[in-house]
Amino acid sequence: MGKVMLPAGAGRLQEHTPPAFRQAPDVEPAGHHLGRNRDHPAENREHGMFVLSARRTKREDRRWRIGLGCLVILLAVVPGACERDAEHKSPAPKTDSAGQASPSPSLSAADRRAMAFFERAFDERLARSPMYQSMLGITDQADRWDDLSDSYADETVALWRRQLAALHAIDPATLSPRLRLSYRLFEKLTEQAIANDRWRHYGYLVNQMFGWQQRIPSFLINIHRIANERDARAYIARLERVPPLMDQLIAQLRLREEEGIVPPRFVFPIVIEAARRVITGAPFDEAAPPSALWQDFKAKTARLAIPEDRREALLVQARHALTHAVKPAYERLIAFLQEQEKRADDRAGVWKLPDGAAYYQNRLQTYTTTRLTADQIHDIGLQHVARIHEEMRAIMKRVGFTGTLQEFFALMRSDPHFYLPESEEGRAAYLARARRIIARMREKLPEYFGRLPKADLVVKRVEPFRERAAGKAFYQQPAPDGSRPGTYYVNLYRMADMPTYQMEALAYHEGVPGHHLQIAIAQELQGIPRFQRFARFTAYTEGWGLYAEYLPKEMGFYQDPYSDFGRLAMELWRAVRLVVDTGIHAKKWTREQAIRYHLDNTPNPKGDIVKAVERYIVMPGQATAYLIGKEKILQLRERAKAEMGSAFDIRAFHDHVLENGPLPLDILEERIMAWARRKAGS
Repeated sequence: MGKVMLPAGAGRLQEHTPPAFRQAPDVEPAGHHLGRNRDHPAENREHGMFVLSARRTKREDRRWRIGLGCLVILLAVVPGACERDAEHKSPAPKTDSAGQASPSPSLSAADRRAMAFFERAFDERLARSPMYQSMLGITDQADRWDDLSDSYADETVALWRRQLAALHAIDPATLSPRLRLSYRLFEKLTEQAIANDRWRHYGYLVNQMFGWQQRIPSFLINIHRIANERDARAYIARLERVPPLMDQLIAQLRLREEEGIVPPRFVFPIVIEAARRVITGAPFDEAAPPSALWQDFKAKTARLAIPEDRREALLVQARHALTHAVKPAYERLIAFLQEQEKRADDRAGVWKLPDGAAYYQNRLQTYTTTRLTADQIHDIGLQHVARIHEEMRAIMKRVGFTGTLQEFFALMRSDPHFYLPESEEGRAAYLARARRIIARMREKLPEYFGRLPKADLVVKRVEPFRERAAGKAFYQQPAPDGSRPGTYYVNLYRMADMPTYQMEALAYHEGVPGHHLQIAIAQELQGIPRFQRFARFTAYTEGWGLYAEYLPKEMGFYQDPYSDFGRLAMELWRAVRLVVDTGIHAKKWTREQAIRYHLDNTPNPKGDIVKAVERYIVMPGQATAYLIGKEKILQLRERAKAEMGSAFDIRAFHDHVLENGPLPLDILEERIMAWARRKAGS
């Protein structure tokens, strides 16, 4: 495979600060990744757990995934980035479900003290996010939202500073190598979180990818479990507390506007429509089908083994909360957004913001964990686009196509052979085929991985309430306590958006050997602090997802040349991102210029392209991390092979990449090359 090497110095990396350890200016997803965005978001992050997006999201978009804001990606406590009840001082939660790491008796005294500090610090941050507690299966504060206020964010930054001072009271020279790594990661994450606080107000809290208008119902439906009456009452309490949450959100939107930070005009119709959908249907209109929240609450309480009169009482309370709390709160948000839309403009890039160039460089460094500049990333993207086009031309020859590359793109967009029917039968066939792809890959995994996750993986269709808004595909991580499997979600709202030639690459990226394998293994690691298990570095996490698309080719998959074209098409999509993201935010491209470049260089339909470009606009820098991370992993693999010769073992390489959880790319490089030299010497 052709390689495009990163420029010298690209390995000196600035790590991405996961939501647990930052005041996230982008509040993505994520994805971004519990939901990656994704893409995770993503990114979102994207790169994410559940995609909280409105109509314009791309395949991984979302991946942290439910991307992601502090909740989209929310893969660790998001202090100050999500909303919390401002009047509530949170006690430290019980953390059994989060898999607290108790210091082992076999550790040295210094290691035990360090481990105790890391666990205490994690608990202090966890106590500040009732929403993340719910994601970890902790129900102590399941009746509360997070706090969006600046005063709460100030308290969080003060906590980070106190924790950093406490860390520096520990001498890293006294620690074992593994705890020295933890020390280094905690220090870098916290230092960058403090530095990123400069950009606290720069993220678009309401956007089409993971805005709060979607995050609230997605959180309640996907994360808030109801196992008993107490859980049901907590759900109702969260509904009743939507008004103060919305007041905080509107106050933050006003504050950002005063500082010159308003989303582009295209965002507003999308998010207003999404907000209206939340309060459409019963019980808001009894003649209509049930709304998503009402249907969810009724379904969850129907499974409770309680007397019918108590169940009915819960339904009465929930109905009242929806109609008297949620509805007026959403109406206030909609009214505010309608007014703010009049003051928005069409400029796409963050170059328009105060100190926008510095902010964008911060985003690039945060997401890629490198010091690459926008110009360097733009050039890397152009090189990869040219390389992938050549590989696609080879596939054209293989299948006997004699036209131009653009004509081949047109064929792949339009030939019905590559699309399943727009029917329930077609959707069922897609799910069945996706499950078979995952099953075949699982059989092969032991040949390439020594460590495999214990958590199960299921394939699901995105629920109807959010399928119009959600991305093409995304991953939701399993609950640490085993109560929820990992989930590979596919969006089958429009079968014309789900070509069969991309099915393999999508399943490998989101499922195995991609996000499920990497994230579930990280959660199951023993002997490392929890902050490290739940950390997210977009370049590592999404780089691994993209590497997981490529690896199956070496494993004997992608036997159908059109499926291999689908793999290349998805890699091309990530290469084009480098060009377009930097074009929008550093080179002042318009939205239309970015769409045109995509159309000229990828086989994707225009609808996909518009979604993608609009994603890059509201998540600056996030989409550049995928290809940067994948190339670094491939480069490290080739360097380790060269160092070790015949002693190189692909299973051991993969296990070493995954053994410490997500890492900044420079630290990953140090550890892989130290392992390679050690093995070569022995």
